[in-house]
Amino acid sequence: MADLLIQGGRVVTEEGVAEADVLIDAGRIVAVDPVGRNSTQADEVIDAEGLVVLPGMIDPHVHFNEPGRSDWEGFATGSTALSAGGGTCFFDMPLNSHPPVLTGEAFDAKRATGEAKSRTDFAIWGGLTPDSLEHMDSLAERGVIGFKAFMCASGIEGFDRADERTLRAGMERAAALGRVVAVHAESAETTSRLAAECRRESRTGWRDYLASRPVAAELDAVRVALGLAAETGCRLHVVHVSHPLVAKAVSDAQAAGGVDVTCETCPHYLTFSDDDLVRRGALLKCAPPLRDSSAVQGLWSGLEAGVFAFVGSDHSPCTPSMKAGDNAFEVWGGVAGVQSTLGVLLNRAQRLGLQCIAGLTATAVASRFGLASKGRLAVGFDADLSLIDLESGYELTGDMLQDRHRASPYVGMRFRGVVQRTLVRGATVWRDGTQVGRPAGRLVKPTAGGGAI
Repeated sequence: MADLLIQGGRVVTEEGVAEADVLIDAGRIVAVDPVGRNSTQADEVIDAEGLVVLPGMIDPHVHFNEPGRSDWEGFATGSTALSAGGGTCFFDMPLNSHPPVLTGEAFDAKRATGEAKSRTDFAIWGGLTPDSLEHMDSLAERGVIGFKAFMCASGIEGFDRADERTLRAGMERAAALGRVVAVHAESAETTSRLAAECRRESRTGWRDYLASRPVAAELDAVRVALGLAAETGCRLHVVHVSHPLVAKAVSDAQAAGGVDVTCETCPHYLTFSDDDLVRRGALLKCAPPLRDSSAVQGLWSGLEAGVFAFVGSDHSPCTPSMKAGDNAFEVWGGVAGVQSTLGVLLNRAQRLGLQCIAGLTATAVASRFGLASKGRLAVGFDADLSLIDLESGYELTGDMLQDRHRASPYVGMRFRGVVQRTLVRGATVWRDGTQVGRPAGRLVKPTAGGGAI
């Protein structure tokens, strides 16, 4: 007898979308069969008729900030919000926790916190800074998913930017260790110079902030990173791409060969424009900043064309006081949106297709980072699943949010598709608007052979 049978849902696999039964035992999928074909009995049966069954979303880019800054967010609240949005696994960035994950000891502290508090599985990014180069081997041994570098100032004390020399050395070591290097790609020279000019001239409004971080700064940094990746043989991933021209630079490099590179964009770049930032202020401040409406449409075109490997939330909340003030350069930059990533994509389900959405939110993430048991709704994989009522919709309200401060720019938006249930390794963690069970998240580590999309 199996543990669980999910019966009669529209199951999204790499082969297609079809009504099927999903049989689960010991946390793994053991059968995906046409409805009624599998006669195996199960301890529990979930009637999924009329629901879409997706592989659970893997968010490769969140800042849950523990240990050290749990007043900004935390593993408990962040992972609950993720599960409410159909997510089953996240990759926590090495900052903004304190201390950042630059050493083996810092990794151990974050792992212990995650295992005690997370409701979903998780991976941990290590930092690539001048101070972490000597610790990269130790971090890899412990199981970091990859190494994250800032090519401009990070805004976090203790997490220094990786200049070209540091980035080259880190990429060389990461290549030897078989890990991806992710870069926040903005030119330090350009952004610091333009920001200094604005401050010197007392220009501190939102249009001034936007002008201080132009697309050219993003492009310049990406080209440097691409060159270093080609030189070192490092697998490169460009995070939070804000503009189609940046995505084109990545896709051109892919087509030319000689560099193993992917990129992601974020739901806020797909939803909001620079005009929204000017109108709504700090809630939408991020770096790189929001771009104009034509760029938003260009990013959607890039998703449809397969330019982006996946979509990550870059969920980066803070305390409300850090979002207060009139100086656009001084308020904290970060968008809280981990609960809405899947919703943003499901709003375009008719154009993207459910298989594409499954790829953008689960399959490609697991493939790129070598998570052998994650990201696919297939026999032998972890039973990480979300059950979606795609025929229903809702308007997001503040009381529906599960993150710590419930300060989301998506409040007031209408979404298509209600997450009715989320399962992690076969165990329900979210059902009908309520968290279920106790924290039972596990650390996941990359295996050899990652990198294929």
